Amino acid sequence: MRASKEEGMKRGEFLKSLGLSTSALMAFYCLGTAMTSCGSSTDPEPEPQPGSGTGLSGTTTGSGINFNIDLTHATYAPLKTAGNYKIIGDVLVAFTSASSYAALSKICTHQGAELRYRKDLNDIYCDSHSSEFTLTGAVKKDPATTPLKAYKTTLSADGNTLTVTA
Repeated sequence: MRASKEEGMKRGEFLKSLGLSTSALMAFYCLGTAMTSCGSSTDPEPEPQPGSGTGLSGTTTGSGINFNIDLTHATYAPLKTAGNYKIIGDVLVAFTSASSYAALSKICTHQGAELRYRKDLNDIYCDSHSSEFTLTGAVKKDPATTPLKAYKTTLSADGNTLTVTA
């Protein structure tokens, strides 16, 4: 009995099979386009979905935000240090430099860019157009004019679970 070996198609053969001309093939090579697998090592890690073993439980997206964060889980342990933040689903959660938690919409109300927490200024900032928001969601600096949705945060008595609710 003879083992069969799966035949693979070379990149150039594949592109030719799509009907691309030699000049189109050269354009791919000259522009430095690498046709490799669908992912790359520089792709960001996807945010864990709520469930057992992820350090999250509950709803992190949509209008029914209501989730628990296990602050002892390696993914979320940095949130026990003042000045750190994480994007979790649709929410930006920050342990502020004032040693309290803030949870706000992660999307700027100006043009929909993702926001970040600035530890030095203890505020929320949009890198796209420089809008600034307070930790309650109020607009500090335009071009944004609409406040951010703010969520309620509750820390467990042992300090190991943070609950975020609408």
